[in-house]
Amino acid sequence: MVITISREYGAGGRSVAAALAQRFGIEYYDIDFVRLTAKVSGYSEEDIRREGEDMSNRARWINQFLDNMSSYTSSYDAIYQAQREVVVSLAKKPCIIIGRCSNIILAAEKIPSFDVFLYADKAHRMKRAAELGENGETDLGKYVERRDHLRKTYYKTYTKHDLGDYKDYNICLDTGTIGIERSVDILEQIIRPMFT
Repeated sequence: MVITISREYGAGGRSVAAALAQRFGIEYYDIDFVRLTAKVSGYSEEDIRREGEDMSNRARWINQFLDNMSSYTSSYDAIYQAQREVVVSLAKKPCIIIGRCSNIILAAEKIPSFDVFLYADKAHRMKRAAELGENGETDLGKYVERRDHLRKTYYKTYTKHDLGDYKDYNICLDTGTIGIERSVDILEQIIRPMFT
């Protein structure tokens, strides 16, 4: 069983994945994913952190414009292809993969996966974002909105799907209302019979 977790920024994807991985005794890939993609692509870990799941509208437009030139491959495209290879490779054994368009990549490769989407209201996500402290000097509300926008643009660019469209997932959970621990309990209850 391979589990993919797509999420809104601050909805607790890493926390849910870590808890599920512990309960099932399998690996989960999020930060490690960056290191693995760097090995495959030849790009630095910093490049992959910056371009491996986020894309602005401006970058998307430039990327599409330049991709029409037959000899050009953007760093976004090269990193995506490397991430695609890593996702397919990781899916050869039970694991949890966070983000990176993994649900759509595995569906295209006909590799079975249980696909989860996590979301929460903005207040809950801002609280989580404050705990993560990744916003620096940027207003927390604007930072959460920007991260969501960049993630959605990237996802749409490479999958032609909308991030969070329920049709692309087996289950969507509101971690703000349900809570992280209860979300993990629900997922374990649903997924465990598939492991036996």
